[in-house]
Amino acid sequence: MKKFTIALTLLTGIIFSCKAQEPSQVTQPLGFEEYDPISTLKVEEHPIKRAKFPFIDVHNHQYQMPTQDLKALVKQMDELNMGIMVNLSGRGWSQEWSEGTATLKGSLENVAKNEPKRIAVFTNLQFKGFGESDWSAKAVKQLEEDVKMGAKGLKIYKSLGFSGIKDDKGNRVAVSDARLQPVWQKCGELGIPVLIHTADVPSFWDPMDRYNERWLELKTHPNRRRGASDPVPFDSLIAEQHHIFRKNPKTTFINAHMGWYPNNLKKLDSLMVVFPNMYVEIGAVIAELGRQPRTAKKFFEKYQDRVLFGKDSWIPAEYATYFRVLETEDEYFPYHKKYHAFWRMYGMGLSDEVLKKLYYKNALRIIPGLDKSLFPK
Repeated sequence: MKKFTIALTLLTGIIFSCKAQEPSQVTQPLGFEEYDPISTLKVEEHPIKRAKFPFIDVHNHQYQMPTQDLKALVKQMDELNMGIMVNLSGRGWSQEWSEGTATLKGSLENVAKNEPKRIAVFTNLQFKGFGESDWSAKAVKQLEEDVKMGAKGLKIYKSLGFSGIKDDKGNRVAVSDARLQPVWQKCGELGIPVLIHTADVPSFWDPMDRYNERWLELKTHPNRRRGASDPVPFDSLIAEQHHIFRKNPKTTFINAHMGWYPNNLKKLDSLMVVFPNMYVEIGAVIAELGRQPRTAKKFFEKYQDRVLFGKDSWIPAEYATYFRVLETEDEYFPYHKKYHAFWRMYGMGLSDEVLKKLYYKNALRIIPGLDKSLFPK
């Protein structure tokens, strides 16, 4: 009886011990969205809020420029050491020809009156009536008038190639549509660059599963998710873009977001060789460069005459990440948006010579009419 009592006591203790370890009693793992650990790594840090040299942001959007307080805008630019901002949204989003012209005219007048040296404006295409017999001639004429008015270049939104731009028969307008050829040719004749955004991040076309590193972005921004028929595969859109580069060797193209190959610089290297008229800008892809600093640095050194600074969205606080990746050799520091990059950044430590070309020299060479006196020689 005594042995039985001892055995029962031991068994009871084991049962209670097991209950204490039941899953409901143990802290459960956090989900990916909640997990945001504070790094315990101790290394030198050199956060930068102001660029080492004055720079030109070739990829910016200001949608209220006809009525905007440009003095206030330039004050924010000064805090970053931004010499010139290029507003790519000269005609706004409207597809009405007269409304777009009024927006561009108002923007250029505001700039000329208040900050003629600090802000440049690009024009855009109006696709209303695309497919009608006179559209191409009308677009070329409008482009000429916009440049005479003061526009420094042409910006092509990513809506071209997607289903948002259709012709008069309701069909998707391809980036390589032959009816656009007169526009690309005219830009070459006028000596103005075309900053073109085609497609989106390739991962947006991939299955939204645990293997997709853009999973969190697709969850928080579901409208960015694509499919094989939405509108066409990534490779098809990019091939359309490359077709116009190939067909217009005398026109300068600035490929937005490094052509969506910042995560495959070997591929981008090959494209730089094939298309000598193609430049790239780094807007919204600094996170890709910051996770491969050695490879990225080699690319920037090799193509130092064809890479430009761009940011895209106007959030001044985010420029600090760009400056730190480009200018320092800091290690393992955070990006400013987790849904873009849950990984850490590393500085490339570019030389002054490469930085000056990236920040302003390349832009001054290919964008006409910018004030060079604002920058060091």
